[in-house]
Amino acid sequence: MRVFLTGATGFIGSAIVKELLKAGHHPIGLARNDAAVQKLEAAGVEVHNGHLEDLESIKRGAAKADAVIHTGFIHDFTDFKKYCEVDRSVIEAMGEVVKGPIVVASGTALIARGTVTTELDQPVVSADLLPRVATEEAVAAVVARGGNASLVRLTPTVHGNGDQGFIPIIINAAKTRGAAFYIGEGQNRWPAVHRDDAARLFVLAMEQSTPGAIYHAVAEEGITTKELAGVMAKHLDMPLKSITAEEAGASMGFFGIMWSMDQPSSSKITQEKLGWQPKEIGLIADMEANYFK
Repeated sequence: MRVFLTGATGFIGSAIVKELLKAGHHPIGLARNDAAVQKLEAAGVEVHNGHLEDLESIKRGAAKADAVIHTGFIHDFTDFKKYCEVDRSVIEAMGEVVKGPIVVASGTALIARGTVTTELDQPVVSADLLPRVATEEAVAAVVARGGNASLVRLTPTVHGNGDQGFIPIIINAAKTRGAAFYIGEGQNRWPAVHRDDAARLFVLAMEQSTPGAIYHAVAEEGITTKELAGVMAKHLDMPLKSITAEEAGASMGFFGIMWSMDQPSSSKITQEKLGWQPKEIGLIADMEANYFK
């Protein structure tokens, strides 16, 4: 299939490109600048020039394809709600022109509630209270109009070579504070997945498309933040300490709030439906081997 891929040069998107090529598909990567063009061309990927805030460019790119995988997102937390609404508009625009499968990245954190969540769980609040819910609302709207859209919920920690996400952010915060830290007793849990396992899931979700399906890219259901902080303390040779949620929020804002969340999640249904089996290195082993060089 010809597959239009947003976020094609990103941490997860570049892994999806490799999986698409391996499976014999023809990726068409969205490129917003010359650096992205060069990276895609070097990978042997067809380039489509455009960006997420130019909906006409999104429609033109999607119209070239048999399917879409949408992992692109504008990670500007100075106006988070605005860019969540941009994501809603992008998904709805693609739904207007694509008859084939549209697989959209979302997050398990949207359904966090302190128990192990599954693919059957839904966000408990609207986009007015939690802006990122706009993504899931947009997918539901496309399906309601007869489109073939589905969701892959990613864990907050997608790890692997080149990771610049939450774990490196917490590591850098520990360096700034002079101590590796967790919130309270540190028993809140974070699920995790390696980016190569996640990439395989996106391709499977596209190939076995089911309108309205929700899949979980979860390899490990929940690792305590105290355990993760302990790995940081050991490798950074610094103290391990508890701080309050208020302290974390005051010094780290959104990321401090995320670090305090208890959000274990399961992928049992996804594995049963798609035959997906995570096989890459786990988060702690990956941190031990690769995150402190």
